[in-house]
Amino acid sequence: MKRRRTPVLACSVVGAAVVALDGTVLTVAQPALQRDLHADVGQVQWTSTGYLVAVASLLVFAGRLGDRHGHRRVFAAGALGFAAASAGIALAPGIGAVIALRVLQGVCGALLQPATLGMLRTAFPPDRLATPIAVRTAVIGLAAAAGPLVGGALVSAYGWRSVFLLSVPPTLALGLLALTTREPHPGRTEAPARATPGGTTSDRTAPGGTASAPGLAALDPLGALLLAVALGLLVHGLVEAARPGGAGPGALAVAGAVVAGTALARHERRAAHPLLPPELLRSVPVVAGTAALLAASAALFGTLFVATYFLQDVQRLDPLTCALRVLPLALLMVLGAPLCPPLQRRYGPRRTATAGAALLTLGVLLLSRLDATAGAFPVGGCSALLGAGFVTLMVTATSVVVHRAPGAHAGVAGGLQQTAMNVGPALGVATATLLLTLVPDGGFVPAQGAALPALAAIAALALPAALALPGGARGTRPEQAPPRPGRRPCVRS
Repeated sequence: MKRRRTPVLACSVVGAAVVALDGTVLTVAQPALQRDLHADVGQVQWTSTGYLVAVASLLVFAGRLGDRHGHRRVFAAGALGFAAASAGIALAPGIGAVIALRVLQGVCGALLQPATLGMLRTAFPPDRLATPIAVRTAVIGLAAAAGPLVGGALVSAYGWRSVFLLSVPPTLALGLLALTTREPHPGRTEAPARATPGGTTSDRTAPGGTASAPGLAALDPLGALLLAVALGLLVHGLVEAARPGGAGPGALAVAGAVVAGTALARHERRAAHPLLPPELLRSVPVVAGTAALLAASAALFGTLFVATYFLQDVQRLDPLTCALRVLPLALLMVLGAPLCPPLQRRYGPRRTATAGAALLTLGVLLLSRLDATAGAFPVGGCSALLGAGFVTLMVTATSVVVHRAPGAHAGVAGGLQQTAMNVGPALGVATATLLLTLVPDGGFVPAQGAALPALAAIAALALPAALALPGGARGTRPEQAPPRPGRRPCVRS
């Protein structure tokens, strides 16, 4: 069993890192792509928006596919598809082909991302899961920090197409490795049906830990479609709202997302096999962990958006100097992630996550007090607080979400976690853009604008969510459901 964990950990960590690296290197490559393909700014923006909408709308359904058919298979399909789409983009003749292939890449990324957590959940026992999640988070932080440097070097030396070729070898290798790796099935040890605190029972589980409902109905295709429409419209609306003159279309898209979300809620209450299992949504640790991740990611990425304009437009720093000013954020994420599991074991998820949320909020608040003359030390200090707080909260909340989810719904839980991490940044950037436009003269100076105080308030919303997490040092273990009425409890030797 232990030997099987090594390839699973490699697939999970490297797969998540490749996706993170791909997103950051693209930002550097977009200007060269625009010039080479004679595209306008709106078309180039859709190379990012199309990918983001596809990923956010399909993450939960992809997690459900993993629960039903095995996370290893879904991961392999996503990795191989991601490699093929990346190679296609590198050979694309025009901007239209790039946009279409980026959407396809987003679909494959949606298959890949929840499976990286689902495979860890099936391969590692709950009391040892925090360490691989911390390793995964550290590598993601390292990839995100290295992305601009790697992308800039590749674009300067070989052109923008080399950026997309970068992800082909690792994803191809990971897909083949996943196909040759035998997936462990902890779900074999679960009872045929499990009672929930509300008195209902979950679906009967198959040997792989998946629900045994037959056919397409078990995947809840209508629920998946409604969720995809709701999340797709929400992300598109937030992205549109962040553009000049996009407030109207953005509001319409968000309104459409609300309508689709309402229809989804009504459908899920009546569905025999809902896409979002009731026992998962009734789990306070899962909901609280997801909410904390949503608030924290919105606050962090919105703050970075404001800080970038402050450093480059107000202080007139070049991009490299700007990146060095905020480098402590990436360093603290990489170095702090391995410290999170022992902190959880010593103090419990509640206190650990609350400390992380407090550090993140404090970092945004202190950054909001900087004026136009702020030097490298105060900016770096605030960045360090942001990095330390975010990584502590992210590792802890992710561990709780994955641990406390039933094994049969590990993929859906991973999809919810990844959805929060994709929707949060769009929400934070849209909030920052809206508030920056309200103070056109001094908005980019933190001490004179309203954006960073608002983002600090969003970061503070992670505090009550963190306080709702389990308090004990063993609080990340899966909840043990009470035995069904009339049945003797199962006692393991």
